[in-house]
Amino acid sequence: MAAVKELLRAENDGTLSFGDYTLGAKTKKDNYEFEGDIYKVKTFAEITKLEKNGMFVYESVPGSAVENFKETENEVSFTVSAGGDVQFTLELEPESEYEVFVDGISAGKMSTNLSGKLSVSVELSEGQNVPVKVVKC
Repeated sequence: MAAVKELLRAENDGTLSFGDYTLGAKTKKDNYEFEGDIYKVKTFAEITKLEKNGMFVYESVPGSAVENFKETENEVSFTVSAGGDVQFTLELEPESEYEVFVDGISAGKMSTNLSGKLSVSVELSEGQNVPVKVVKC
């Protein structure tokens, strides 16, 4: 998976896919309605950011492509790819503990800060995609 050429799209399984890390200039798509919420994505080689109803959801540095993003009360799951190693930040419940799984293997338990942000680094090679799952403990 190199990129989501539409920048933001709904999948048949009820998930979202977004981001294009191959772009040289910042590109955005906003006012995208999905399941009653309004989404906005900004993406290019240096950063990918997703907002829902004006609130932060996901950000990666450098930019990434995310497929099958699904968020429930206790879990966030998606598949990520990028041109190389990537760090992403998710907005979750403040001051809570989560277990992070990368490619099916536990990367350990991590706690969110006061604002609910959780940052994770993933080692990637160009063209590689890795499933990520973050589960509330």
